Amino acid sequence: MLIPIIGWIVFGLIVGAIARLIYPGRQDLGLIKTTLLGVVGSFVGGFIAYLLFGGSAMQASGWIGSIVGAVAVLAIALRVNHTPQQTHTH
Repeated sequence: MLIPIIGWIVFGLIVGAIARLIYPGRQDLGLIKTTLLGVVGSFVGGFIAYLLFGGSAMQASGWIGSIVGAVAVLAIALRVNHTPQQTHTH
């Protein structure tokens, strides 16, 4: 029971880190958020594969699909949480 959970954590951390390296710009994410990004990205990648090829809607994806999903989740999250810089005029 514990081994699959540790596997998902390691997989999520690696996928999340790769997604952060691919996506340009600075992301203020720690290890836990990077791991969650990778795990959520795996399911988003699986859902994208479901839309393209069929199968189960709630499935995890392989390495490439997980990275694609994680980059998509990261892009959406950064755009949703983006706060414009305030400019000071004197």
